[in-house]
Amino acid sequence: MTRRDTPGGRPSPWRLRVVIGLVAVLAVVGGGVSFALWRLNANISKVDVSAALGTDRPTDAPTDAVNLLLIGSDTRDGEGNDDIGRVTEEPGNHSDTNLLVHLSADRTWATVVSIPRDSMTLAPPDCSPSAPDEEWVVRQWNQNYAIGGTGCLIRTLEGNTGLFVDHYAVVDFRGFNQMVDALGGVGVCTSEPIDDANTGLQLTAGRHTLDGRQALQYVRARKSVGDGSDLGRIGRQQAFLSSVMQEATSNQLILQPSRLYSFLDAATRSLTTDPEFGVGRMRDLATSVRGIGLDEIVFVTVPHEPYVPDPNRVQWAASANEVWSALREDRPVGGAKERPGANPSPIPSPLTAAPDDITVHVVNASGTAGLARQARSALEVQGFAVEPTTNAPTVTQPAVVEYSGANAEAARTVAAAFPGATVAKADGLGQTVRVTLGQGAPSVVEVENRTGNEPVPSPSITTSPAPGSLQTRQADTGICS
Repeated sequence: MTRRDTPGGRPSPWRLRVVIGLVAVLAVVGGGVSFALWRLNANISKVDVSAALGTDRPTDAPTDAVNLLLIGSDTRDGEGNDDIGRVTEEPGNHSDTNLLVHLSADRTWATVVSIPRDSMTLAPPDCSPSAPDEEWVVRQWNQNYAIGGTGCLIRTLEGNTGLFVDHYAVVDFRGFNQMVDALGGVGVCTSEPIDDANTGLQLTAGRHTLDGRQALQYVRARKSVGDGSDLGRIGRQQAFLSSVMQEATSNQLILQPSRLYSFLDAATRSLTTDPEFGVGRMRDLATSVRGIGLDEIVFVTVPHEPYVPDPNRVQWAASANEVWSALREDRPVGGAKERPGANPSPIPSPLTAAPDDITVHVVNASGTAGLARQARSALEVQGFAVEPTTNAPTVTQPAVVEYSGANAEAARTVAAAFPGATVAKADGLGQTVRVTLGQGAPSVVEVENRTGNEPVPSPSITTSPAPGSLQTRQADTGICS
């Protein structure tokens, strides 16, 4: 891999996803695009960063597992890169979107790790390829790219995780509009209206299919959406990338060669990669992962916690080591399947206790006002009888469903409304099922045996994940989930 002479800038979450989408598309069409490989490969800029990586790189990765670092660059250089979301503060190029894609050695699953741009981690001083570990300094993650380009970013990642990066790809804005337009638009879902002065994006709350320009506005919007943080944007970006992957691997694209080629042409023209990661290598990888379904691709955000010296920054939590060690050992992380074809459901069907036979008490232990009342309304429209809500000291477990006596089936029905909830037996609850919502609590979903036809209200209140918690999303998850 080569040193990048003109490091890109602030990464757009989308771009990284486009690379994954490209690999997914190539996996599906396989040799069907062979006739155009030479032209697509010529579109890609290739830069060797190996001189910046040092000689003490990790060596313990499984031979057949592959790690790809996908970098979203906010460079404003080049036609089409400077008309949306100008950044006047922090001039220069940054890697605000960073995705580490791990393809398992047996090619039955994949994990995509989002690294927060504001992470404070150890990094080589002045991006030196020879500085020993004891001389590394604490630096904001996206500054590594601004200072030393892709090589510095890879060296910093490898030094902090022990993972060997096999290939990298940098994606900028060029061709972004055409990629989305070639897909016929990409679906998004927002729980609140968006009026972003920086990008010019205006959307009402609800589902939308965005064209290329709107999609570019959407992935760059940050301060006017949600809590305005980069962490909130990561969640939206993961949902957006899932939508891109779902659309890019659909028959609507694959069965239309002209649209497919337009997508691949636009995607490759926006890429910079290491010399070995051309379209041929992408096709080989795509062929090897042909059997991976979207339900076997899991997005993970590096577990993080507040960085005490600066509340606007985060640091990796101790639990981040569990992510890195799992990938070093080629094990699934979070929601990934433990074995091919296995997809155990925590709430097996059918549910035998009807909602209108269940009394629920919701406790708000999230520290977010109104969360329990919102959950109460979403339960009541499904037939549950819900007692007045109460508050409790903040806890870090997202959702706990408790029951007493012989009410296990009632608790199971309630737990089905709170994805990922833990079910436990407790004393003294009588016939009531108690739900305690902590930090990172899920929004109420529809249960299969609900009563009534009134739709479950869309959530307007969400709570921040507990510091250091593992946040995951499967690639086949619906855009409004």
